[in-house]
Amino acid sequence: MADGAIIEVQQFKENIKMKGETLILSGFPKKIIQLNELIKLPEWNEGNLANLHEDINIPIPEPVIVYNCTSPLTKKRKLDVEVDINSTTGTKVFSFAAGTVFSNKRLSKLINILKPIIKQLVEDSNILKMWISFMIPKIEDGNNFGVSIQEDTLAEIQTVETEAAAFFDQISRYYVTRAKLVSKVAKYPHIEDYRRAVEEQDEKQYLGLWLVLHEIRNHYSTLHDLVTKNLEKLKKPRNSNTEALY
Repeated sequence: MADGAIIEVQQFKENIKMKGETLILSGFPKKIIQLNELIKLPEWNEGNLANLHEDINIPIPEPVIVYNCTSPLTKKRKLDVEVDINSTTGTKVFSFAAGTVFSNKRLSKLINILKPIIKQLVEDSNILKMWISFMIPKIEDGNNFGVSIQEDTLAEIQTVETEAAAFFDQISRYYVTRAKLVSKVAKYPHIEDYRRAVEEQDEKQYLGLWLVLHEIRNHYSTLHDLVTKNLEKLKKPRNSNTEALY
């Protein structure tokens, strides 16, 4: 039973090594070309950010009639004023008379395109990380220059993996922030700045998505460049030339 488990683990390691090398030699170049083609599409090159604005579907209600009462109010008059102010003709707090307030459809489409790409970068980084980890030799004194290259490359891959995972958090924070701004518009429909803030948030998110797409392309490019330049040392961190010195 134990021997079978050892064999399976060894097969797992060999499989990761094969996947890692194939990924860096052929998978990454294909991915870089694919991302470059995606970056050229019109939806990722919007020149006028005002085209990204989405109608939030919250109309501005009629203003509330405020009574100017200079004389002291009797108990009966107070009740009459309160009834009039709270009537259905006044401003409705948190009411969506025109129906559902939808997300920005154009940005949601871009997010749906980008999320699988982010997930793929996380998975690819994880495979590369395991590939290099399995090639690190046992700890010995001396002749560790190649090992230091492996460790530096591994640290770079871990950084890329962490940054890619953080891209998901950026997307979720956008929806939460926009929802809070929309709720402010519903609560204070007469304040134009809240409506403008929703538009500014959409523009900011578009630039953020554009930057994320370019960063992912750059991560694939830099990792491919780093690993291919040091591939020999990554696969064989220690040489046997030291024997010729004696």
